[in-house]
Amino acid sequence: MKTNIKRLLFSVGIILSLYSCTDFLEVPTSGALTDDELTGCEQVENAVISAYAGIGNDEINRPLSLWNYGNVRADDAYKGGSGATDGEFLHFLEISSPSIGNETWYTDGFWYRNYVAISRANFALKLLNNISEKEMPNKKIRIAEMRFLRGHMHFIQKIVFKMVPYIDESMSPEDIANTSNVALTNDELWQKIADDFQFAYDNLPETQSEVGRANKYAAAAYLAKVFLYKAYRQDEMHNVVSIDKGDMQKVIDLTGIVINSPYRLENDFAYNFLPGSYENGQESLFAVQYSKDDGTTYGRLNMGNALTTPTPGGDFNKPSQNLVNAFKTNNGLPMFDTYSDVEYNEATDKTDPRLFHTVAIPGKPYKYTNVNFRTDQSRNPNMYGYYSSLKENVDPASEYYVKTGPWYANSKNTIVIRYADVLLMRAEALIETGDYQDALPLINQIRNRAKVSTSLIGFASSYVNIQPYEDGVNCTWTQDYARKALRWERRLEFAMEGSRFFDLVRWGVAAETINDYFQREKIVRTYIKDDTHFTAGKDEYFPIPQPQINFSGGLYKQNPGY
Repeated sequence: MKTNIKRLLFSVGIILSLYSCTDFLEVPTSGALTDDELTGCEQVENAVISAYAGIGNDEINRPLSLWNYGNVRADDAYKGGSGATDGEFLHFLEISSPSIGNETWYTDGFWYRNYVAISRANFALKLLNNISEKEMPNKKIRIAEMRFLRGHMHFIQKIVFKMVPYIDESMSPEDIANTSNVALTNDELWQKIADDFQFAYDNLPETQSEVGRANKYAAAAYLAKVFLYKAYRQDEMHNVVSIDKGDMQKVIDLTGIVINSPYRLENDFAYNFLPGSYENGQESLFAVQYSKDDGTTYGRLNMGNALTTPTPGGDFNKPSQNLVNAFKTNNGLPMFDTYSDVEYNEATDKTDPRLFHTVAIPGKPYKYTNVNFRTDQSRNPNMYGYYSSLKENVDPASEYYVKTGPWYANSKNTIVIRYADVLLMRAEALIETGDYQDALPLINQIRNRAKVSTSLIGFASSYVNIQPYEDGVNCTWTQDYARKALRWERRLEFAMEGSRFFDLVRWGVAAETINDYFQREKIVRTYIKDDTHFTAGKDEYFPIPQPQINFSGGLYKQNPGY
């Protein structure tokens, strides 16, 4: 019988405390165990579990689900909360304020936590390198898992900050202190991350006995994602200057491996966003594992999403009117050019069913319950509207919803990569290599699943209409049309999942998309002013935290424009 890795986390609590925050510093900490003192299979396995814990050690101000950097920074979400000064840095993100460059507390903590997680993987790798396969027969598998986790955390750093130091287990404290964030070129850094996932793919089994551990197909999917990002070559000012067909072919090859695996789309879109028995389902290739019963005060809860609950201390990450409008359909297809001419009106508009899985709307059942979402659950509707985010949240009456001081959190996993992403990555690569006709059935797989995802939203049956694309019938499937359809599908399928901004940057359309969004949204959101502007060549990435530049003695170089 399979066990779940989340059950093992409490058993290594003491180990976690030994190298939770200090292991990335150059100076050894008094009282902390070293790799020479931690030997034997059990100690090594504890270090591995510690590394898994590290990828979920976020908190309310530094969510690794990336709702702040991926949703609020883009056109999917408003900051929310009580007003502009409630979580002020998020307000700066939302309006592309120059003040982003003056804020260090928020980004520095995020940077630091990510490198703590990387250092945990590296610490485990050092121990693994010092143990024999005779003593630990699964040594190579565990090494592959740690390289997968290291690749994952470097990937997050890369898409947020662009130029970051790549740190591996071979580096001494002196090496780390002397490594610049620009020691590698943009493409070289992507390749380093790819190398970690390649090793993981080559050495991981197809299945793992413990649910939650990375496997071969998760590594293939993530490696495809790395090559998809790498394929869009950027210059120093973040402009996309070319698309590498070789990298795109790797995306096609790797996604083909996953498509031929046991992974599949869930029968209902909703099943990806429910806790308990729905977690780690057939669509979830890799997820950060959470729980509420690990023996600690609050449990191993998903604290990174605590601010997104529609509660007095939360109500952040609120779906934008622009996003809601994007779900509108005309004869079952997206309204690419006119979707936001008029705001969504349920009395007159048809919409994609995924709207009701993604956005809580006043007067409609909240999270598949019989309890309607209320207007008074929005803290500042005059500023941020009445919508609320659903995917990362749970039924407040369920056992998975826990009060944690002034906030509420839940124990639902955060999916890092799912099968739908594999299909759409493959479709994107096919479109960009000229085989756009082969992308049509892949996109339609996603749309056809959305069409039947109504079992838990029966109230919406009269509101929805979604149809697949039919070349020559309801569309003309050219390469340009296919590209537009693909990008629209990604927005709807992954709305509020923390990826929208990074998609826009990858495609090289962040500035034009977000500035157009500002022009539309300032009509309904008065805090978006006439001079609110996304600056191309700067705002695609976040500033390297000044404390990190100071800590490096000036070795780290700041991103352009900051």
